[in-house]
Amino acid sequence: MTYSQQLNAPRQIARAKAQDIAFFADAPVGNIVDALGRAGAMDAQIKPITKAAKFAGSALTVNAGPRDNLAPWAALRLAKPGDVMVIATGGHMEASVCGDLLVGMARNASIVAIVTDGVVRDISGTDAVGIPVFAAGVSPNSPQKNGPGSVGFPIVAGGIAVSSGDIVCGDEDGVVVVPAWRLEEARAALAAVRSKEAAIEKAVAGGAVAPSWLADLPLEQIFEFAD
Repeated sequence: MTYSQQLNAPRQIARAKAQDIAFFADAPVGNIVDALGRAGAMDAQIKPITKAAKFAGSALTVNAGPRDNLAPWAALRLAKPGDVMVIATGGHMEASVCGDLLVGMARNASIVAIVTDGVVRDISGTDAVGIPVFAAGVSPNSPQKNGPGSVGFPIVAGGIAVSSGDIVCGDEDGVVVVPAWRLEEARAALAAVRSKEAAIEKAVAGGAVAPSWLADLPLEQIFEFAD
């Protein structure tokens, strides 16, 4: 089987606009989730395995399949600055999908983060590279490089559908995906969420022990009382 048969990629890979990425870049993942209707985060086990955790960028989707990482290596040739490589393995946990060498070359290609629903390895070396890496776990088992695989097509990772050009954001809490088709909705909602959060933070700093909306609720709506 030839390399071209082993790996598929579209001629044009969509990217999010830099100004749209910047809008979400400094927002906590929790706020972005709230802006998406309290959903949109990847599975809870997908967490940073590096000290670096904060990122935002345009999804570069990779379908590696189980126990193989030909597609992530090939994706380096298609990457653009600001990409987040999102690697789907089908949740395969028996072999790593990347290690410090792939992560280092990803950084050299100006990829800003790597996210996978699989496992990774070489933790100390990966951490030293300096870009965030999120995974479902760690395993020293090595993958094959046989393919088949794909880059740039829709995937599902961590229970969330991801298409190239979606905005992917991460921090210590986890990873959230802002679909391109929901961008304007999410922008408007995030502004409202951040305004509400700022008001509550001000109340906390001022000594409040309950939010105003809770104080206004009759106790009968909150508690059941014994007769």
